Amino acid sequence: MKRREFVSILGGVVLSAAKPTRIIDTHTHFYDPRRPQGVPWPPKNDPLLYRTVLPDDYKKIARPHGVTGTVVIEASAWLEDNQWVLDLAANDPFLVGLIGHLEPGKPEFRKHLEGLRKNRLFLGIRVNGRILADAVNVKACAADFDALAEAGLAVDVIGPSSMFPDLARFAARFLELRIIIDHLPLDPPSDMSPLGACPNVYAKVSGVLRRVDDRVPAELDYYRPRLDELWEVFGPARLIYGSNWPVCEKIAPYEAVHRLVAGYFAGKGTEAEQQFFWKNSLSAYRWVDRAG
Repeated sequence: MKRREFVSILGGVVLSAAKPTRIIDTHTHFYDPRRPQGVPWPPKNDPLLYRTVLPDDYKKIARPHGVTGTVVIEASAWLEDNQWVLDLAANDPFLVGLIGHLEPGKPEFRKHLEGLRKNRLFLGIRVNGRILADAVNVKACAADFDALAEAGLAVDVIGPSSMFPDLARFAARFLELRIIIDHLPLDPPSDMSPLGACPNVYAKVSGVLRRVDDRVPAELDYYRPRLDELWEVFGPARLIYGSNWPVCEKIAPYEAVHRLVAGYFAGKGTEAEQQFFWKNSLSAYRWVDRAG
């Protein structure tokens, strides 16, 4: 759907008179295929994503909606790309932290973790749901997650809803580890109540809009039942905002992604808006306040 069509439909979404005092988008990706070594992701055959995507590009579209900072999620498996983002952030206070890419269970994990955690903007790592069973059952892997918890770092988890039983066991094993589930709500719907019972698990609302047949419904009421489910399971203190930009543009413009969730949380009251858009992410990630 084109931007003007979304704007027309979303014009009926009622937002608060005042925006939240801060908005931290906890899910953006930055990369530059022009580098001599290129990038491992996205692939060259992706006409939308395979382009230079840097913080200034994001600021142009996000700042008009009140976004004041972002947590970057590293999608590259190359170790050196963790440092590449940290170098971007060094002189740009808009970047409040990085969730990097390291693989627990590998012999070199602890060495690389110790090096990266020296930078206060390194907030943790993202893992695939496939590693969750090993995290509980494999001694070396479990020890690496214990090291993350001891360092006060966080873990993002990406995967299908079928990972939820393993994730609940993971959360119970690593109670001191703050865990963020990416791109909720996931399809197909699955019982999330065991995860809601885990106080160390947060839900990143970064996958709301859906393509249905040949269209992307933009009406808030279409998505309200799934958003209500997240609200009921995780409550106002464990839902956090993420756009998944620029990947979200495969479905809809950033404006539509942001305005839809803003419309939903406007109906939950001022404090719930503040929690969703920045306070809960501060608890989950302990990102660095660089506003001053």
